[in-house]
Amino acid sequence: MSKPRLVMVGNGMAGVRTLEELLKIAPNLYDVTVFGAEPHPNYNRILLSPVLAGEMTIRDIILNDHDWYEGNGIRLHLGNAVTRIDRVQRRVIATDGTEAPYDRLLLATGSNPFILPIPGNDLPGVISYRDIKDTDEMIETAKRYRHAVVIGGGLLGLEAANGLRLRGMDVTVVHVAPWLLERQLDETAGKMLQKSLEDRGLKFLLQKQTEMLIAGESGRVAAVRFKDGMQIAADLVVMAVGIRPNTALAEAAGIYCNRGIVVNDTMQTYDPKVYAVGECVAHRGTVYGLVAPLFEQGKVAANHLANFGIGRYAGSVTSTKLKVTGIDLFSAGNFTGGSDTEEIVLNDAAGGVYKKLVIKDNKLVGGVLYGDTADGPWYFQLLRDGQDIHEIRDHLLFGQAHVGDVGHQGHSKAAAMADGAEVCGCNGVSKGTIVKAIKEHGLFTLDGIRKYTKASSSCGSCTGLCEQILSATIGGAYTPAASNKKPVCACTDHSHQEVRDTIREHRLVRIADIMHFMEWKTPDGCDKCRPALNYYLISTWPKEAKDDPRSRLINERAHANIQKDGTYSVVPRMWGGLTTPDELRRIADVAEKYQVPTIKVTGGQRIDLLGIKKKDLIDVWRDLDMPSGHAYGKSIRTVKTCVGLEHCRFGTQLAMSMGVKLEKMLFDMYAPHKVKLAVSGCPRNCAEAGIKDVGVIGVDSGYEIYVGGNGGIKTEVAQFFAKVKNDEEVMEYTGAFLQLYREEGFYLERTCHYLARVGLDYAKSKVVEDEENRKALHGRLLDALKDAKDPWKERIAGVERQEYEPLSV
Repeated sequence: MSKPRLVMVGNGMAGVRTLEELLKIAPNLYDVTVFGAEPHPNYNRILLSPVLAGEMTIRDIILNDHDWYEGNGIRLHLGNAVTRIDRVQRRVIATDGTEAPYDRLLLATGSNPFILPIPGNDLPGVISYRDIKDTDEMIETAKRYRHAVVIGGGLLGLEAANGLRLRGMDVTVVHVAPWLLERQLDETAGKMLQKSLEDRGLKFLLQKQTEMLIAGESGRVAAVRFKDGMQIAADLVVMAVGIRPNTALAEAAGIYCNRGIVVNDTMQTYDPKVYAVGECVAHRGTVYGLVAPLFEQGKVAANHLANFGIGRYAGSVTSTKLKVTGIDLFSAGNFTGGSDTEEIVLNDAAGGVYKKLVIKDNKLVGGVLYGDTADGPWYFQLLRDGQDIHEIRDHLLFGQAHVGDVGHQGHSKAAAMADGAEVCGCNGVSKGTIVKAIKEHGLFTLDGIRKYTKASSSCGSCTGLCEQILSATIGGAYTPAASNKKPVCACTDHSHQEVRDTIREHRLVRIADIMHFMEWKTPDGCDKCRPALNYYLISTWPKEAKDDPRSRLINERAHANIQKDGTYSVVPRMWGGLTTPDELRRIADVAEKYQVPTIKVTGGQRIDLLGIKKKDLIDVWRDLDMPSGHAYGKSIRTVKTCVGLEHCRFGTQLAMSMGVKLEKMLFDMYAPHKVKLAVSGCPRNCAEAGIKDVGVIGVDSGYEIYVGGNGGIKTEVAQFFAKVKNDEEVMEYTGAFLQLYREEGFYLERTCHYLARVGLDYAKSKVVEDEENRKALHGRLLDALKDAKDPWKERIAGVERQEYEPLSV
C-alpha cells in the first residue's frame, strides 16, 4: 500500500521542527512534500542579525540543508509559494502550477511584517526586516548610502540598527514608546539599554510618530517626516514595527481564522485533515512569536500526525532571554508589578547591572535582568512552578548559588541547578534531559547535546550553560565546543584542523598541492578557502611557502583599507602610539598635497588618512616615509600604551618603552585574524589592556599578562595568563602565546574564540607551564619575522606595481 501523503506549506523553523519530531517517532509513515516561498532551505531566522552584522554568513545559519531533505525522502519545492488550497479534492496549487495532493496538510505559513499605512511606504529603499532577502538588501544598501532610519525600537529593530551601524551607516532608531523594548523591559532597564547603544553610535528618537516618507529626485526614499513636523534624512528606511499572522491562504480556503489560524490543543484546525503550527496560529486566543512555544506546538502536532494521539498543547508561559548587540537581557512574567506586589531591586548603573524581581504572596511573579542574566533560567523555573520563596527571600536577588543548600561557592551554575530546571527556553529542554542524553549516548561535545536534545541549537543564549553541564557531568572528558569539524567552505568537506594537519604532515607548500592532495571539489577554490589556505601555508612553512597575492583580499593586496566610495584609508605606523613633530609635519603635508578629505585619530593611537585614490597610494607612502600600520590585514595592528612611569605619577612600569619593544618585535606578523595589544603602566589600565588580544599591565613587582580580549561587537574581557618580572619575559610570553595562536588558530578566528575552543588551561600548559616549549614557540616567531619587510617600501620600489595602475581603456 502507498504511504499517506503529508504536504507542508511553509519551510520555516516551526514547520521543519514538526517534521523533525515526526521523523523521530514515525520515520516512514508519510510521503512528505514541502513548499517554501523562499529559495533557501530551512534556516535560523533568529541569526539573521549576525549575518547583517557581518559575523556570520547565510551558509552558517542553514539548519537543514538540501541533503537533509533528500536523505529523509522529502520532496522539496523552494521559491514556489502555494497560492490555493483545494479542500474538496485535498490538494494544494503552487505559483508555477505544481499540484500536490494531501491526506494531511500542515500549515506553517508564519507571519508577515507589518508595514505602516503611511504615504511613501512603497518607495524604493523602504523595506521590512524579516528574511534573507531583506538582509541582503540592507547589506547592499550600506555599500552605497549613508543615512538609515529604523522604525521600531523592539528587538528586531535594534538588531537591524546595530547591523547597519557596523556596515558603516549613520543610523537613527525611531520608536513610538517612551523607552526601548517596552514589552520586555521596564523603564529603568530600557533607559540603560538606550544609553549603552548610544555609546556604540546609535541615535534614538523616542515618542515619535511617523507621518510620511518623502522621495528624493531619483524617486528613492530621502527623508522621514514626523507628525510634530520634524524631518530627518533617510536613504534607507527599515520598518520593524511588528508582525501579523499570515492567514491569507487559510482564509481563502475557508479555514476558520481569528487573528491567526485557529487550532485546538492538538494543533488541528476546524478541518480535521489540516494542522497548523507557528506564528500563523491562534491557540486559545493567543498568537506566539517566540521560538520556544512554536517548537512546543511542533512536538504536539507531530505526535498527532504520527497517530499517537496523546500530545496536548495547553499554551506556553514565556520568558525572554535576549542578547541585543552583545548586551544580555532577561524578562519574564509580570515584571511591571502592581499595587498588590512587592519589588526587590538592584540598580548598579555604573556597573551596567540591573535586577528587579516582583513578588506576590511569597511567589516570584515576574522579573527583569539587565547585564547579568546568568540566573534567568532559575528565576523562570521559580516563577513557572509557583514555588514559595519566603525562606530564600533574603538571598534571592543574588542568584541560585547564594541560596541556602542549593549551591555553594566554587560550584558552577550548572551544578547548582535542579534536574527539572529549564536550560534551553527555545526548545523547552531541562538540565535533567541534557544530563540523561550525555550519559545514555556518551556525549562529549556541545554538538552532541544539540543533536540529541536540540538545546543550544536555536538562539544560542544557553550555550555556556550547556557547556557547564557537560563539564559537570563528565569532568575532564569534556571537549569544548568548536568548529573543528566544520568544512572550510563549500569547496571541500575538510575542516580547518584537517587542512592544517595535512599541510604539516605532508609538508605541502602550495595551494594547488593542498587542493590536489585533499581532493578539493572546486578546482581553483573560492574567496573563502584560498585566503585560509594561503595563511595556513605561510604560518606553517614561513621559509618555504610563498605568499600568494591572488589569495589575498583586496585590502591586503593594496595594503590599504578600501572604503565604501572606492577610495582608500592609509594608517602609518606610530610605534607604541608615539610620534614626532617631523612625522606630524609629513602627515600634514601629505594631507594637503593629495587633498585628503578626512583625517582621524584612531582608537589605536594613530592617524588615519581617509579618502585617498588608489593611483596615489604609492606616492603617499613615499612622501610619508613611515612604516605601514598594517591596518588592512589579518595581522598585528597596534600596541596601545599609556604614558606609564615615563611621565605618570601613578606609573609603576615603563609602558611606552615596553609597547614600542613589543610592536617592533611583532612588525609584519600575520595571524588568523587581526591582533591588538596594549600596555598599561599601572593597574589603572588607561590603555584598556583588559579588552586586547594581549594586554600587559604594570604592577610594582613586574607585569601581569592578559590574553583573549576583544573590544568588538561582543566585548570579551581578557583572561589572566601569567605574571612576569621584566621586559624580556613580557616579550617571550607574549611572543610564545601569539605564535601558538598563529600555529593553531583557524583563519578568521580571533584569540578569544581560539581560547574558547582549546581552553585557557591548554594555552597556559603550552606557554606558562612548559618553559622549553615557550622558548621554542618564541624562537619560531622571531625566526619567521626576522626578515620582515615593510610592504609600503616594497611597493615604492616597484613590487606589484600593476595593482595600482588604472586600467587602460
